Amino acid sequence: MIFGTLARYFLRRYAMTTFWFLLGVSSIIFLADFSETARRMSGLPGYSVPAALGLTALRLPLILQQTVPFVALFVGMTTLISLNRRYELVVTRAAGISVWQFMLPFITGAILLGILCVAALNPLAAWGESKSLSVEAGWRNDGSGPRQQQVIPWLRQSSGGEDTIIGAKSFEDNGALLKDVVLIHLDKNGNILFRQDAASAKLEDGYWLLNNVSEIRPGHVPTHQATARISTNLRQEFVQERLTQPETVAFFDLSRKIEVAKSFGLSSKALETQYHFLLSMPFLLVAMTFIAATVSLKFSRFAQSRSVILGGILSGFVLYVVTVLVRAFGSSGVVPPFVAVWIPVVVALALGATILLHQEDG
Repeated sequence: MIFGTLARYFLRRYAMTTFWFLLGVSSIIFLADFSETARRMSGLPGYSVPAALGLTALRLPLILQQTVPFVALFVGMTTLISLNRRYELVVTRAAGISVWQFMLPFITGAILLGILCVAALNPLAAWGESKSLSVEAGWRNDGSGPRQQQVIPWLRQSSGGEDTIIGAKSFEDNGALLKDVVLIHLDKNGNILFRQDAASAKLEDGYWLLNNVSEIRPGHVPTHQATARISTNLRQEFVQERLTQPETVAFFDLSRKIEVAKSFGLSSKALETQYHFLLSMPFLLVAMTFIAATVSLKFSRFAQSRSVILGGILSGFVLYVVTVLVRAFGSSGVVPPFVAVWIPVVVALALGATILLHQEDG
């Protein structure tokens, strides 16, 4: 009964600290991203302060999702230090409750935070990022304001006995509408036949509909057409999968996206890495909680060591950097996605548990 009451009390303290940390971090992110948005886009025709506030609100969940591991680290350290300074952990230990027992509410809180991040925050972040990209593309393609190229992969199609390489600066409608398009037509031997530049290209059933087209052929004067059609065997699903960014796909849709990408013969490494990263999120937050515990449980009321606190922060930062770096290897296919994501998390969990065992049990 005593432990049940203490567990609920510790979990409630953890939840309240998490709430205030998330609120504070969200406020800082919102102000910083709004300032950056105003700096980059204030000269665009579609820009306005209310629109910029809305765009920042759309991007907020994705940026907040990236800070959740650090939030778990600082919440764990703050809560444990606060309990230690008020002698509540001292009384808990004097009652015969071991470190593994009174750490259970904090581990439970970290797991619940990870599940909430994956099940609620991630779908919201994916939807918001997709909408923000569309809004930003609309601003940049509206009027004569400065444009910024969006990094998207080139497409290659084989149709009508020739190959066509298609590139664009931006896209809308999940890849069905390309903006500022370049099409390079090749013969069977790979020689360039001609080039077309179009303001936009709309993927219809069996063809691309080009608007405001300039055509350049070797040895001929460039010609201009209002519209043109280019036959294609590409499907909208293929183009969508080719241009999909993992950050814009919600966790519950990742499995289907991976299967569709494989069915088209596309690389699904980035999507698989994102999927395993989200699966490992609760365990990553538990690892951050272990790191917080290793630097917080030995503090007394008046002898806090700043160097130990700094060591805990640096340890969490190193774990996060290693996780991001190995994820990049997994997305590129250098390392299998499962290995790239789970190895750092498992190693961090094992090291944190080992240090706690050494400190508490000898």
